[in-house]
Amino acid sequence: MKIAALVSGGVDSSVALALLKEQGHDVRAFYLKIWLEDELQFLGECPWEEDLKYVEAVCKQLNVPLQILNLQKEYFEQVVNYAINEVKNGRTPNPDMFCNARIKFGIFYNKIDKSFEKIATGHYADTKIIESTETKIKKTWLCRVPDQIKDQTYFLAHISQEQASKALFPIGKYKKSEVRELAKKFDLPNKDRKDSQGICFLGKIKYNDFLKQYFGEKVGDFVDVNTNKVVGQHKGHFYHTVGQRKGTGLGQGPWYVVKKGITKNIVYVSNKYHEDLEAQKGRNKFYVSELNWIADRPTSNSLKVKVRHGPQTYNCTLKEVSKEIIEVTLDGQDQGLAPGQFAVFYDDNFCYGCGVIIDKQ
Repeated sequence: MKIAALVSGGVDSSVALALLKEQGHDVRAFYLKIWLEDELQFLGECPWEEDLKYVEAVCKQLNVPLQILNLQKEYFEQVVNYAINEVKNGRTPNPDMFCNARIKFGIFYNKIDKSFEKIATGHYADTKIIESTETKIKKTWLCRVPDQIKDQTYFLAHISQEQASKALFPIGKYKKSEVRELAKKFDLPNKDRKDSQGICFLGKIKYNDFLKQYFGEKVGDFVDVNTNKVVGQHKGHFYHTVGQRKGTGLGQGPWYVVKKGITKNIVYVSNKYHEDLEAQKGRNKFYVSELNWIADRPTSNSLKVKVRHGPQTYNCTLKEVSKEIIEVTLDGQDQGLAPGQFAVFYDDNFCYGCGVIIDKQ
């Protein structure tokens, strides 16, 4: 196949590229230069130059042609703007979700030669083509992988059926430890490089420094959710998210962020989060909208759900409120349910898609 492989300079995408080359595919590597790499460089070390050096070294060793695409303008419009607006309105954004759906499998695919049959990335995910017994129509399903800690289907749940059909995940069947061994087997220049952490477009820039650049500081009150008494001050509600435990700077804690009052710039907290009735409200039930079903809409009301990236899933029950809104009830309680977060739904290892958590109806 003719494959466009997205490379970042990290071990995962480099091993994915090496595997494709070893399998004999006609592969070309692409490095995406995104926003913030230049504009906010003064806030901290931006690793893109180091990333690109590794990309060039890997591609040279594997004899794979490399093309650099500048998508800074598109990235700002499609991902960064979204994140800024969500934070401004008191919600919790997930820019990585939009990075995959709008950039990697969206704008990027629209810019490259249509002779490319697949877009390959270093995600820990898998796809499976299933033919409907009734309609005989074949659809591509997004699937979880053996390494549940590294599984990245959560971040891919916003892609469309067309995008899923173009996606290829060469390292999906491997565990992280096995990918590291493959990097050594191929003797890749970045075989010992540490994994990157944090939000996709920030690199090594601290998230709060990024927020400060856009919102500055706006002093407001921390208010105990039960006593309604002021227990301290914060520098802006946008620096805090529901479920947050660290970073309040308050004594006699730990204090958890319970909710936010955006108009008055109030952050409501509790230091009795696991026993306060007020703090417990809504921790096992929430609503989602902006639904995205990758292959098919669920036929069962009993599924599993993730409310953040990681191995933890809850059994859940879905109740349709309207065509656009679903009520989700968990079999447990989650202390960090926040408007703006994505809830991703599963049946065994099949990922149905996602919805955005909204305020209670």
